[in-house]
Amino acid sequence: MSLTVAGVLAVVILAVVAVAGGGLLTTLVFRQVDRGDHVAPTDEADSVEAAQQVLRGGAWIGALERTAIYASIVAGWPEGIAVVLAVKSLARYPELQAGKKSAAAERFIIGTFVSTLFACACAGLAVWFRRSL
Repeated sequence: MSLTVAGVLAVVILAVVAVAGGGLLTTLVFRQVDRGDHVAPTDEADSVEAAQQVLRGGAWIGALERTAIYASIVAGWPEGIAVVLAVKSLARYPELQAGKKSAAAERFIIGTFVSTLFACACAGLAVWFRRSL
């Protein structure tokens, strides 16, 4: 299979969309979750957005997660998704276990799902473009 300039460009553009767009989408989902939960002013510490303090570095970890998942799929190694999610889960386990608030666990699960699904969708498009061009 020969790579065309258009195919390479599509893969690169979709990689940028997966990493940058996934972060924006995840933030929007977090805001929607908080809005939908009708968080009372006294309960703001329990909001998914406030849980960011427990799970510091989440934006960077999410970007790296989307990059690794995208690269795994585009490279034809979907098993890489399991590796990425296992490493992330094991690394975050102590923080999630120590936290008394369920908002941190919710933030972790919601963020991981949104991030992973978006990266998979972008990678799927990249593979499709690469094969069709």
